[in-house]
Amino acid sequence: MSEVQRQKCLQAVTRKLVMVTTGCLVLLAVFFYAVSPSEATRTYLVSYVFMAGLIGGFVSIQQRLPSLGLDELRELSNSWFSILLIPINGGVFALVLMILFLSGILEGAMFPEYTHGVINHDDLVGSFAQWLNTTFPKSGPDIAKLLFWSFVAGFSERLVPQIIRSATHNLRETRDNEEEETPPVSET
Repeated sequence: MSEVQRQKCLQAVTRKLVMVTTGCLVLLAVFFYAVSPSEATRTYLVSYVFMAGLIGGFVSIQQRLPSLGLDELRELSNSWFSILLIPINGGVFALVLMILFLSGILEGAMFPEYTHGVINHDDLVGSFAQWLNTTFPKSGPDIAKLLFWSFVAGFSERLVPQIIRSATHNLRETRDNEEEETPPVSET
């Protein structure tokens, strides 16, 4: 009897995951194609990054489902929140990873390179919108790298938090080393 329950729970979770992921993709596609101006020379790549992370999260949970216990499957099959959270976290992690690439915190041959727009400090709001439209990976392979890593960020939900922890740890070590090297100021 528990194998029948397990299969029913697996089917319910899979159905919900497909509905949630498809719904998110349709909403993003409608927003992208209906709202964005047709004369724009470049797309807001952010939507594709989010979609790749969303799909990565979907694939990740699908691969883990067979190894979950019956109680976990029951909980997932009865909870829309848990189903929503996993793929959406993947999309958010993909966006954070893109910010790490844009900032230069994470760089190297395996990661995308960008051309950066200029920020006009007299018009930050307009300049930011223009920056979003003009900051773009340098080449086709760089776009492919960005989408690949966006999928990976969604698929491996620990990747981005580990990168953040590592960067924070390195920052603390650098700060501590600088404090040790700075001679005390004498009062005279």
